[in-house]
Amino acid sequence: MATKARTQQTSPSKREEHVGRIVKALSGYYYVLPEEDAAGTKPIQCRARGIFKKRGESPLVGDMVLYERTENGEGTVDTILPRSSELARPPVANVDLAVLVFSVTEPALNLQLLDKFLVHIEHAGIEAMLCLSKQDLTVEGEETEQARQSMDEVLRIYKPIGYDVITTSSRLGEGTSEMMERLHGHIAVFAGQSGVGKSSLLNALVPGLSLETNAISARLGRGKHTTRQVELIHTGRGYVADTPGFSQLDFTELGIDELGDCFREMRKLAPSCKFRGCTH
Repeated sequence: MATKARTQQTSPSKREEHVGRIVKALSGYYYVLPEEDAAGTKPIQCRARGIFKKRGESPLVGDMVLYERTENGEGTVDTILPRSSELARPPVANVDLAVLVFSVTEPALNLQLLDKFLVHIEHAGIEAMLCLSKQDLTVEGEETEQARQSMDEVLRIYKPIGYDVITTSSRLGEGTSEMMERLHGHIAVFAGQSGVGKSSLLNALVPGLSLETNAISARLGRGKHTTRQVELIHTGRGYVADTPGFSQLDFTELGIDELGDCFREMRKLAPSCKFRGCTH
């Protein structure tokens, strides 16, 4: 009877769990957007329970979680729901579309870096599309011819193997409608090296958004890092993540046997290769 009495006393104090999505992580806090009213509710500032650290786990931006409200209006993240995908760099979960933003010039288009990004995304099992920014530089400016050649080369190489390619100009507002249609219903990550115009493009896509942007460094030929944390931005039709610009990726988790499967054109041809264990 004593046990039953204790149960009756503690049951009413049990907190109610809610479902939400982490849209930002900063300084040990996780900002969770409630699932029931994602479009109109402000994120709730939450701490993660200590059990995650003991397990060697960490909540990520994009995670669907179970959380509890606390008396001070904040909350605690209790459970991470199963993920459909996970990226280590940038650290985002449940992304189903990667928009790889590369400028036609300023900084110069680096196809080797583009291939590295594509390999990383293919290995993660995420759909990828290419966005060529600063299209206005193909018709004006000192590097017009170089910009045109870069754009033509990407269209020639990557469209035939199945990648969607969208050309945009944040300054002129070109390509933004097509991009918004493509983002509909997705959780997308915008990735690319610094200075290619990711933040400028997001500012053009989302009215009222004012992400910090910076000019290209003439000495280094690349931009300064203006995005300092990963954050999901609600577009009204989906989510996009602005991520810190980076020009290198860590492929230590990829074995040589896996690498070939990350190139679409090789994946189709590999089964008919006459060499056993082909890693071409």
